Amino acid sequence: MTSATQPPATSTDRPWLVRVPEIFEGVAASVLRRFGAASSTRLGQDYYLVKTASADAVHHSEAAKFARWNLPMDHTWPCNPQKMEGFIEKAAQTLLRKFGERKPQGIFIGTLHPTSPDKYYKGLASNLRGRVLQLFPKLVASTVEEQNPEAETLFCLVGKEGLFCGMQSPRASNGLYAGGSKYIDQDAPDTISRAGAKIAEALHYLLLHRPPLPQGSHWLELGACPGGMTSELLARGQKVTAIDRAPLDKRLAGRPGLKFVLNDVAAFVPRPGTTFDALLCDMNGPPEESMAQVTRLSRFLKKGGLVVFTLKVPRVETVELPCDLFNEIVAFASSAGLRLFAQTHLTYNRHEFTLFFETV
Repeated sequence: MTSATQPPATSTDRPWLVRVPEIFEGVAASVLRRFGAASSTRLGQDYYLVKTASADAVHHSEAAKFARWNLPMDHTWPCNPQKMEGFIEKAAQTLLRKFGERKPQGIFIGTLHPTSPDKYYKGLASNLRGRVLQLFPKLVASTVEEQNPEAETLFCLVGKEGLFCGMQSPRASNGLYAGGSKYIDQDAPDTISRAGAKIAEALHYLLLHRPPLPQGSHWLELGACPGGMTSELLARGQKVTAIDRAPLDKRLAGRPGLKFVLNDVAAFVPRPGTTFDALLCDMNGPPEESMAQVTRLSRFLKKGGLVVFTLKVPRVETVELPCDLFNEIVAFASSAGLRLFAQTHLTYNRHEFTLFFETV
């Protein structure tokens, strides 16, 4: 995609790959303009190859919250891998030549069409990574969880459009995987709701910014019904005090570590002396009201306690309105002693963002 309102390219423009989720496709052009994109090309499912002189805008502009993942392009190879003889060997040798001396901590390769039912490129990505790992010296990070969030990783994406590669830290890219997504299986028969996938991915995303909470940590969950997030937390050895005026799914009855309070969140007050390690809020309704309950109950968090908050926004038709609401919510939280340290749009988010705060 291109826009007549975009500035002309300059000699300082650098190619970047940015992932704007499909649900934000209607505002993608506005997002890319705020990245200073001189030009852009649609790639894959929701990737855009842009040229911009402003790396800071890609990482820190207000519009950055609409980009799930980003990567500077150090090597691009437009081609059709499926029709190219010896693609894997040619690509692997090229990656060794271009990136071997830069010593990436790890190498992770994904696809430009991550949800496509066609398994060809998933297999190609896996086989290419296998061959690359044979050529490179032993790497520090062999799995995504072993990465240092602040050290550079070689990320690559492959699809019918070609091969696109760059080196950047996972934290700067906003994800530990190539493309940023962690697939969460929601087809299991014991799945209670899709909300469980959101907290599972959120906990994985948190590895970019802080160590995981130890087993036995105590969560206060606001608006827990039907219990998808509750179930995921319990499965990870966490304790949960879940509050809702509607009952939880019957499959959660008697689960160790769970205390359920059948009550309106606004009427709930913990017993004196009770403290929590983390607070989770995925409530529907006006976000101002939800954050008011979060800040009211955040005084029961331990110092450095975690808050995971889903910011529900109206249907995203402009960049400005969600940003205004975001700034309002963050300012309100800050006034109550909550510091925002990360934000993202998760794979299972819809018109919403997941915000991460900690008590100060």
